[in-house]
Amino acid sequence: MPRIPAFVLVLFGFVFLATGKGADSPFSNKVSVTRDEWGHRPGPRGFSTVLLDAGHGGEDSGAQSATTRQYEKNLTFTMVNLIRAELAKSVKCVLVRDHDFYYDLDRRVDFINSFNDAVLVSIHFNSGPSNISGPEVFYWRVDSYTLGKRILAGLNGVAGRKISSRGLVRRRLRLTRNPELPCVLVECGYLSNAGEASDIANARYRERMAKVIAKAILDQRAEGDGNLGPLPPPLTAPPSRPTDPRE
Repeated sequence: MPRIPAFVLVLFGFVFLATGKGADSPFSNKVSVTRDEWGHRPGPRGFSTVLLDAGHGGEDSGAQSATTRQYEKNLTFTMVNLIRAELAKSVKCVLVRDHDFYYDLDRRVDFINSFNDAVLVSIHFNSGPSNISGPEVFYWRVDSYTLGKRILAGLNGVAGRKISSRGLVRRRLRLTRNPELPCVLVECGYLSNAGEASDIANARYRERMAKVIAKAILDQRAEGDGNLGPLPPPLTAPPSRPTDPRE
């Protein structure tokens, strides 16, 4: 019998899992929750831990709104605590950054990769041309796609305006490519857009965003990929580095 090349077996295994066939299907209790370098597998289900990363911190203030003067680092910290409060009764939550300090991205990845049975949600706020508004979600791994899709749908519902942002974007970043577990980076809105920045400054608006992000995480935990359509094709690329050209 001729030998089958290893890469063919790997690809067949990915398709076998993604279609829900076999004993270890995406609809079993726990799926895609251990560490894995590439993430060419179905989305996570049944995970026990949610890692919440507040973007920026310390001397890295991130973006600042010209309208409200708020700094991204403070808004992200507020948001992860709101999300944690929403999730607390259902799943264990761990904050990657638990106070206002600068935490290098590679150190964050090392911390994230010390966990199994977990997903990462990194919270940010965006900046760009003043006419752009709306949330964006970045992902790279196949097993992160439906979590990102769920979060984006929830945030779009909260935004409730004509959205001109890019939506769900496959982007190789240190917090989407380098973690060895399902991970998404969520841009909750554009601080450079006066109307959206004013919304974000409202505590009730932030609470609504936290609720839909938490719901998306819990829906993913309960349903896995569910019926959210086909998964994207697997892509391979080296880990993201600080010296990479800016996308």
